Amino acid sequence: MAPLAKFHSSARVGAEQPAGALSRIVAIAVAATLSASGAWAQSGSGLFDPLGPIAELQRLELVWASIIILVAILPVLLGVPLILWRYRRANTKSEYAPAWHFDTKLEIVMWVVPVVIVIALGIWLTQATYRIDPYREIDAEMAEGMEFVIDGPPVEVEVVGLDWKWLYIYPEEGVASVGEMVLPVASPVSMRLTTDTVMQSFMAPGLAGQIYAMPGMVTRLNLLADREGETLAGNTQYNGTGFAWQRGPVRAVDRAAYDAFLDEARDSPELDDRTYARLAASGTVDDARQTLGREGDGPLVFSLPDERLFDRIVSRYRTGTAVAIGNQPGSPSYDPETASLPDTPLEMSHGQTEGMDHGSETRTPEAPGLPPESHAGHGSGISTDTEGGHAE
Repeated sequence: MAPLAKFHSSARVGAEQPAGALSRIVAIAVAATLSASGAWAQSGSGLFDPLGPIAELQRLELVWASIIILVAILPVLLGVPLILWRYRRANTKSEYAPAWHFDTKLEIVMWVVPVVIVIALGIWLTQATYRIDPYREIDAEMAEGMEFVIDGPPVEVEVVGLDWKWLYIYPEEGVASVGEMVLPVASPVSMRLTTDTVMQSFMAPGLAGQIYAMPGMVTRLNLLADREGETLAGNTQYNGTGFAWQRGPVRAVDRAAYDAFLDEARDSPELDDRTYARLAASGTVDDARQTLGREGDGPLVFSLPDERLFDRIVSRYRTGTAVAIGNQPGSPSYDPETASLPDTPLEMSHGQTEGMDHGSETRTPEAPGLPPESHAGHGSGISTDTEGGHAE
């Protein structure tokens, strides 16, 4: 009996070690989740405290999808411990059936329920995804269907991802800001996004989902804030040592505060080519402030002498030739003193630059001296839009 007792003791110790390790892993995961949640909570509104109807619908999707999925998961989570307890070695009252291998009712439950859940979720989430397609402009029809109010003219914002900051351009207003986006409440916001460095992913969880941006390409995101508040816009795509600092507030304000923001920006220094070249160098908003010799702290605002700046940034990668390393923001060899943008945006039709019709073909203008097929592998050989960048 002694050897058998020793075996049972060893088995118990071996079982406790994985259990202890699992407990530590769960504790770490929970702590990390709470820490991340706390960080987002401190930044203002997020997915669970939306500022607008798009984020509100996304929250609803997440909650109901989680509840429906729990229909399949809960029986497993509850059933496994019960089965382990009922059929434990010490339980001599449980039925021993070594020849059992099939049960029709159990098989139906195990297969039919998950299939029904997948079909239901697929239909529902597909419909919801089309309702809040990031490329869909927010109009009266959408407002009526989702029961929110539009009370103000549309606002166009062009977003450029840099290392490690976001540049927000308001071409119709003639202003720009770095490190903060300000939006008027109840006005539809149409955003065009690109980067002047590596691929990035923009996300302001209190207003909408994330969408990717790449150099030489343009993606779109439409959103609206239906109440005043603040959320945090960040880059969810790792892009180097300053990745953690590429986040800043998105403020939804009333019309008077929005007009005051525009007036302040119009009286600020110009974001001309020289200033942009220095701004595009790798660094945080604070680094940019120091480089530009601007006093104070927080976001930077500029007046905008050239409303075509965004399109010129996109055109940097669409000339048909590789971008010189000294002219590439984000490169260790980038030289803001010699870097330059094309003087004018490449002449392309709206469909060629935006590709707004989903599934439509987008073409690249031919570069001088290169046949059309030579664009493959160059920055100009990439479609100007991507539609797969949106995650609900």
